[in-house]
Amino acid sequence: MRERPKAVESSHYLLEVRLERDRVPSFDEYPFALPAVRNMHSLVPHPAVTFLVGENGSGKSTLLEAIAVTCGFNPEGGTKNFNFATRASHSPLHQYLTPVHGMRRPRDGFFLRAESLFNVATNIEEMDKEPGGPPIIDSYGGVSLHEQSHGESFFAIFMERFGGQGLYLLDEPEAALSPTRQMSLIARMHELIADGSQFIIATHSPILMAYPNSDILLMTDGGPQPVDYTDTEHYRVTRDFLTNHEKMLRILMEE
Repeated sequence: MRERPKAVESSHYLLEVRLERDRVPSFDEYPFALPAVRNMHSLVPHPAVTFLVGENGSGKSTLLEAIAVTCGFNPEGGTKNFNFATRASHSPLHQYLTPVHGMRRPRDGFFLRAESLFNVATNIEEMDKEPGGPPIIDSYGGVSLHEQSHGESFFAIFMERFGGQGLYLLDEPEAALSPTRQMSLIARMHELIADGSQFIIATHSPILMAYPNSDILLMTDGGPQPVDYTDTEHYRVTRDFLTNHEKMLRILMEE
């Protein structure tokens, strides 16, 4: 676990997320049977950045979604003011989580997930058709998110809409971003953290999880466990492949 600078503690909006285990109906049923949840008691986020990592199906996105909902965000993404529902597919896990908030409240916040960005963009356009007030899209750079590529619209949200002093939850942002844009996201994250923001990010990206002022929590059968960056499978596999990609390809294709 990486060192937590004292200077960042003042912006620690979410101190802990507790799983009310005595209320869970069964740990043999979804979503409570997921590795990230089955043996979890609580999750203590880093004051700056917490990365949730693990294999597909380990429960990192399900856990992030539940944290977002229990903090008041729309399950499909957006700010706390978004209340649209395209399809109710989120799990009931949030009903069994209790958030512990710090003394300060975030001025801003956003739950950003790549898979439902289209729904968020559509809802913004629908709200802007209603009379009164300045266009909502102005807060996102002034260009319809539907008139940009998936990556461009995703990038526009955290460059234009994220205003600082906020709680931001991102679900696999690398799915929409090139490696160069992922590095730009790190730079923007650093600016927002300096302005008193807190991030929780579910990711597979070894680029993003290299951010030093953070905790990396690996979804294991024992629940979320801290892991060093260089001990993650994401780092080791990527390093080994790039160091000797010809050998790795030969092994993969021969197998």
